[in-house]
Amino acid sequence: QVQLVESGGGLVQAGGSLSLSCAASGRTFNRYGMGWFRQAPGKEREFVAGISLSGGIIRYADSVKGRFTISRDNAKNTVYLQMNSLKPEDTAVYYCAAHSRGGVVTTPYEYDYWGQGTQVTVSS
Repeated sequence: QVQLVESGGGLVQAGGSLSLSCAASGRTFNRYGMGWFRQAPGKEREFVAGISLSGGIIRYADSVKGRFTISRDNAKNTVYLQMNSLKPEDTAVYYCAAHSRGGVVTTPYEYDYWGQGTQVTVSS
């Protein structure tokens, strides 16, 4: 069992930055690939970024490539999402998730554990 708790969301103006963190419970964090997803009102949950269990493989959605950076610290059981040059269309609830399938996974149904989400609002 893995419990995930996100933090760092908030309100920011367009062009600004936010840093999200996701703290995982348990001693098996380094056995899980991690991902960040987001869901805006009335839209499906979409993949944002993913990182393999060792951090050696990283993928981004095209919409955030070059602006967002995912990283992980296995010693601290934490995965991060640094978000720069934020746009109003980045507004959503952001979720971190964990999977045990190896590599980077981009589809929500392949993830085993989810956090409760943190709201990110970007004003124009």
